[in-house]
Amino acid sequence: MTTAEPAAHGPHSFSHREVHRPTQAVVLAGGQGSRLRPYTDDRPKPMVEIPGTGTPIIGHQLTWLAEEGVTDAVVSCGHLAEVLQEWLDSAELPLRVTTVVEKEPLGRGGGLKFAAAHLPHQDRPWYATNGDIWTRFSLREMADFHYEREATATLALARPRIPWGAVETDAFGHITDFVEAPPSPYLINAGVYVFSPEFASLLPDTGDHERTTFPRLARAKRLAGFPIPQGAYWRAIDTAKDLTEAAKELAALSR
Repeated sequence: MTTAEPAAHGPHSFSHREVHRPTQAVVLAGGQGSRLRPYTDDRPKPMVEIPGTGTPIIGHQLTWLAEEGVTDAVVSCGHLAEVLQEWLDSAELPLRVTTVVEKEPLGRGGGLKFAAAHLPHQDRPWYATNGDIWTRFSLREMADFHYEREATATLALARPRIPWGAVETDAFGHITDFVEAPPSPYLINAGVYVFSPEFASLLPDTGDHERTTFPRLARAKRLAGFPIPQGAYWRAIDTAKDLTEAAKELAALSR
């Protein structure tokens, strides 16, 4: 386990509304990223740099978390953990970071539970994010949404663009238009979460929480979905094409 200290922060004063907003987070960074090879031959997936930024994906994530009020993060490492730990030890980070490594594969749910056990405040809510997500939206608004619905867990929901051109037709079957990469009609799990303190105890010791814990919470109406606001940036970095597209989109946003 390693710990990196943050830059100095000024004193905080919390209003009643801010009490339920998490100041701690788990980043799941243990994936092998086989579809991102050769970029992941010598580094874990979250250590891949988005072209033109000079910063690995996890660096962007930690900056975003700090901007949203997070002071402590637990990074769950796996594949080539030492590469990620070395970068975290040497980087100037805006928050405190602890790394943990599973001694044996625990599955997504078990890994999340293992990492959550190292959060500094077990009696407070927490964020979690997948280590291959590159996004920017208000986590504070998501935390408010979670609190207002008295949820045990809240998932951010994205509407990604379909990677193909779509065809529109009229009722008679005439083609009326072509639409390049339209938004999907379906919402998907965006890989960003808000969890209440009791959520960790509901996770399996091993296995996948999306097949066990989440369905149980959904049946009990304790699972909420927060649509990422329209216009907010979101992309999962799964392939080399995603890296190229992310670089193009970030260049466009900076103009």
